[in-house]
Amino acid sequence: MSALLSLNLPRLAMVLVMSLPLACQSEADYGDGAYQGEAWADNWFSMWVDGSLVVEDSVSITTERSFNAEVFSFDATPPFLAAFKLMDFKETDSGLEYIGESNQQMGDGGFITQIRDASSATVLVSDDSWRCLVTHEAPLNKDCESSADPDADCEYRTADEPDGWMDLDFDDSGWATATEHSEASVSPKDGYDEFSWDSAAQLVWGADLESDNTILCRARVD
Repeated sequence: MSALLSLNLPRLAMVLVMSLPLACQSEADYGDGAYQGEAWADNWFSMWVDGSLVVEDSVSITTERSFNAEVFSFDATPPFLAAFKLMDFKETDSGLEYIGESNQQMGDGGFITQIRDASSATVLVSDDSWRCLVTHEAPLNKDCESSADPDADCEYRTADEPDGWMDLDFDDSGWATATEHSEASVSPKDGYDEFSWDSAAQLVWGADLESDNTILCRARVD
């Protein structure tokens, strides 16, 4: 299925988003944008270009085990800022999932993307050059994973989204760099293998796959 989003903006004219299955999709199916992208997330992501929404994961963050891939296109004029919000599923601020069930646990995240221009040259990949800020971290005390009352026992830390964080000229020098994680650590599935990933594209997240639940990331394309 596909959804067409038209944006009445001078620098971001049209966006086409498609979700899997990909078996019958070709490059032509991406749409008319000058840039074409592919992304896979555990569990959810959204992306903006210079503050305008380009793509949002078609599977809700409230869906357990939502490993999802998206293809999309957009128009932009370099230099531009690609801003990403990455989220791992959690039931509550405790950071846990399957609360009260036998498999109650901390979830773990992971994200990868690659973006090409009209000549098929790769202009952006996820890697440790990105600047990222963790805005929800839990549990801080991982021994609460088996707690009968994780909302009371698990500790968490939150931070507000900074004003202007999607802007090209926002100062992100105080943010940490993204951490690259191996396929063995993330165990990507359900759509990940549908793409031929550029060798430079890496699975990224915060430093802790389990307790970093919501992350803002910035990447500049010159």
